[in-house]
Amino acid sequence: MKIMKFGGTSVGKPERMHDVARLVTRGDEPVIVVLSALSGTTNTLVSIGDALLAGDKSKAAEIIVKLELHYKQFIQDLLKEEAMRAKATAVISEHFEFLNIILKISFNEALNKDILAQGELMSTKMFCIYLEEQGVDHVFLPALEFMSIDSHDEPQVPVIREKIMQLLAQHSGKKMFVTQGYICRNARGEVDNLKRGGSDYSASLIAAAVKASVCEIWTDIDGMHNNDPRVVNKTVAIDRLSFDEAAELAYFGAKILHPASIWPAQMYQIPVKLLNTMQPEAKGTLIEVESGAQGVKAVAAKDGIIVVRIKSSRMLLAYGFLRKIFEVFEKYRTPIDMITTSEVAVSLTIDNGTHLQEIIRELEPFGEVEVLTDQTIIAIVGDQMAASKIILADLFKALTDIPVGMVSFGATPHNVSILIESKHKVQALQLLNSGIFGL
Repeated sequence: MKIMKFGGTSVGKPERMHDVARLVTRGDEPVIVVLSALSGTTNTLVSIGDALLAGDKSKAAEIIVKLELHYKQFIQDLLKEEAMRAKATAVISEHFEFLNIILKISFNEALNKDILAQGELMSTKMFCIYLEEQGVDHVFLPALEFMSIDSHDEPQVPVIREKIMQLLAQHSGKKMFVTQGYICRNARGEVDNLKRGGSDYSASLIAAAVKASVCEIWTDIDGMHNNDPRVVNKTVAIDRLSFDEAAELAYFGAKILHPASIWPAQMYQIPVKLLNTMQPEAKGTLIEVESGAQGVKAVAAKDGIIVVRIKSSRMLLAYGFLRKIFEVFEKYRTPIDMITTSEVAVSLTIDNGTHLQEIIRELEPFGEVEVLTDQTIIAIVGDQMAASKIILADLFKALTDIPVGMVSFGATPHNVSILIESKHKVQALQLLNSGIFGL
């Protein structure tokens, strides 16, 4: 059995949903299709929640009306038979009835999670109706019946496996299943989600749970590229990456893949393929245990980085000083990306400023605290690249004109990370593309 996940752009237009149907019905291997919400829907649902949180029910109602009109038109273009159109309209109307009911009751975070779940619920139901119109035998597999997270918001593969295998056993002989990405139930049994980009995570968790032959992630680009194609003109798709390389690139900004989606596949050694819905004949990128080749594979940039620097000539070399610093960040569940130390200061970076003021307040007794914002981490990733003097020389030669704030080197053999001001990001990516890849 294989997993095929399609993102919002892959199902964002009726004709693209038609393409998805053609892709999932080719071949004889059983498949679980994982769908995201239609492109733009989740952002719109977030806007509805924001309006309700602000007490602006009229604005929320206006957004709901516009979204419903979009879905009604989508149904008209997706389906041909009037009976199927009527069926889809009735299904979608139930979801918008729910959204309109929310306007009349007290808003809370649990209700907001219900709002955010509507996109995936609607996209999968519409897709199933289209499959029915096309005469394709399939089973609708509700993610809320098997995808769950614990009290720490962590999914547990063994629990998911037990639930999904029970559901699959009820449909012995069936070869196509359709389910939702992103959504799940939490430890209290409430509707919840795997956060932004969670459909990739869902697909990888399902692949691990059913021990799939492959987990295919279909998007609107032909695989992981060696650089950011949004700001760099000449980029190329990477044929093959190791799990470690892909994890580094995803974490440090490669938008094609959600960072959390690597570990379930890696843990259970499920190959991952990154493919293009719009160009299904393209080779894409294969991610598996072995990297395929040594050297630099790609560059990725992570924005929104905050530098926290603690200066303390009195305490830095004291026993347990760094542990006390780390405990502050642990207390506020704020991960650290990079860290450097000197005799009088320690500098570290974070990408979540939610608890920044509390963190600063607890760090101040240790020394002078300085904060820098609008920073970017650029990660240069490749198997064993850190051991190559030539690669390192080319890297720093390419960045001669870029002020570098921090360097992380030696933590792993396949990543060198540098910190720069965000205003230099585009120039740095272009220089690295030329200096390292010769493009």
